[in-house]
Amino acid sequence: MSRITKLLVANRGEIARRVFRTCRAMGISTVAVYSDADRAAPFVSEADEAIELPGAAPADTYLRGDLIIEAARKTGAQAIHPGYGFLAENAGFATASENAGLVFIGPPPAAIETMGSKIEARRIMLEAGVPVVPGGEITGLTGAAIAAAATGIGYPILVKASAGGGGKGMRIVRDPADLDDALVAAGREAKGAFGDDTLFLERYVDEPRHIEVQVLGDTHGLVVGLFERECSIQRRHQKIIEESPSPAVDEDLRTRLVETAVKAAEAVGYTGAGTVEFLLDPSGEFYFLEMNTRLQVEHPVTEMITGIDLVRAQIRVAEGNPLEAAVTSASTSGHAIEARLYAEDPRHDFLPTTGTLHRFQLLGDETEDILSTVRVDTGFEDGSEVSIHYDPMLAKVIVHAPSREEAAGRLAAVLARAHIHGLYTNRGLLVRILRHPEFLSGRTDTHFLDRHDPAELGAQLADPVAERMHALAAALAGQVEARTTNPVLTTLPSGWRNSPSQLQGFTFTGQSGEIEVGYRFDRTGLQVCLGGDPVPALLRSCTPESVEVEIDGVLRTFATHHIDDTWYVDSVLGHSALIEQPRFPQSQASAEPGSLRSPMPGKVVSVSAQENQPVEPGAVLVVIEAMKMEHSVRAPHSGTVTSVRVEPGDQVESDQVLIIVSEGADE
Repeated sequence: MSRITKLLVANRGEIARRVFRTCRAMGISTVAVYSDADRAAPFVSEADEAIELPGAAPADTYLRGDLIIEAARKTGAQAIHPGYGFLAENAGFATASENAGLVFIGPPPAAIETMGSKIEARRIMLEAGVPVVPGGEITGLTGAAIAAAATGIGYPILVKASAGGGGKGMRIVRDPADLDDALVAAGREAKGAFGDDTLFLERYVDEPRHIEVQVLGDTHGLVVGLFERECSIQRRHQKIIEESPSPAVDEDLRTRLVETAVKAAEAVGYTGAGTVEFLLDPSGEFYFLEMNTRLQVEHPVTEMITGIDLVRAQIRVAEGNPLEAAVTSASTSGHAIEARLYAEDPRHDFLPTTGTLHRFQLLGDETEDILSTVRVDTGFEDGSEVSIHYDPMLAKVIVHAPSREEAAGRLAAVLARAHIHGLYTNRGLLVRILRHPEFLSGRTDTHFLDRHDPAELGAQLADPVAERMHALAAALAGQVEARTTNPVLTTLPSGWRNSPSQLQGFTFTGQSGEIEVGYRFDRTGLQVCLGGDPVPALLRSCTPESVEVEIDGVLRTFATHHIDDTWYVDSVLGHSALIEQPRFPQSQASAEPGSLRSPMPGKVVSVSAQENQPVEPGAVLVVIEAMKMEHSVRAPHSGTVTSVRVEPGDQVESDQVLIIVSEGADE
């Protein structure tokens, strides 16, 4: 096969940029495809050429294999790299690409199809002698037969989509009474994500670890395993922290895991990069979970400890080259941990957040030696828009260090110091997990976030005391900003009085509530009150972007950033987003009693309520889908539905009224 000289990436965001980076190093020209929503995204401008896919929804753009193949033809690309997600594990797309004379950077379509069906994959793994979790297919079964199958497998069970992955179409069922609802929800979610609502049942293993093995196969019959990654810290069955090596895997277990993974890949004639996933139970036994026939989101962890560029290896295999000696004789060095930074709010059931990233700086003034051990893969930058249409992952931050403890500490510090303004993220959750004694001791099973409340872990890093200091910094920066725009007396600080009088006042609202800041400049210096309490403070320097102030004898620097009515403040104490309250607030109309509002922008998937219908507390009335995840809006109390404001298919904004439920049942 001839060398690839131009490659199209059938994906978006950080994975497109990741593939482009390797292509540039290999001297390969690049082509991007982009939706209307991604027109201004960084990955589009980084490609040598780009083709628009009209529309915004994945079904109209990144899932349109015909348009992507036409884009490759139009630009003269020889190969297509699918990244992960979208069409990466679509055997039909792989076949269509090959039929169009293009090189598909991935395994043979037959391997994708086999492993893409978790039902077929289980059968083949059993034949190959690979251990699997007890389970069974339910296609064509009636409700009673499905219930009987679940009882035979044994509760708790996991309802799983046969197609796809990433936690979509999965529901844990512990009570047989919840089985029907779980089947409906999982099927609908799987249909929306993968276009296939086929489900099967599997026994749910309590307190397992999620261990996976990276494999690489060439077209000359050789498959190798590149050690394990642990991905047990998850929310909604999606990984948020991954690491290698696993603290639970010794050399003997590692050997058995890698040998089993290679056996699984060989059973389907695998080539290219793939990942075999296992569940490791507390007794040390492991079971085949699934095989992802693509590059994984967490592939940088393996790259950091082995020094192997997995995208380069994929491309070389697709060109027909045998695996290099660096791959076949790979070894590991140190420890790597990856954290996935999401635009979502752990305080509110991980609701996605959307809008503008006013500032997005993940690496600040780190020294050169630190920067050489930290990697950031992201599709966003200052000013980027985060839309409702795609996965809410903002970035992957990966750290490599000599030890696990050092890697965790360094990664937590990098995340804590990052400047992320405009959207609430899971940054606080990630930092607290990385610093948690249980994580540091290696107790990282998939129930970590069941034992530790995500709402508490996900609070902003600045505590109420820190938030008060941040409010002072915002007020001081604000007075400098105001002075620079005033046409007169520009040399006098705001609040200065020739004869001392009352303090200049600001009121902010933060996570801990309302914060009142009073300050005055006089001949003795700076006088400060926080929440009515005098606070010793000495101002060293102050600009609209930076405040250096000594509070209670401790000197700190606060970075300040003002957008509309919000002040974003970052310091060693954490991050705060403080809303400046107007001095003369206007009264606002109260909400209609019983209004149930959308918690996020999104699309209405289903409406199960009708006007005049009595409802009980917890009843699901509306289901909203955004960023490939569903959220149920439930009745907060018993009552009667008095108004239904939406219908399936509607696009809704955050805080939009969906339904009104009067409290108490009608007589």
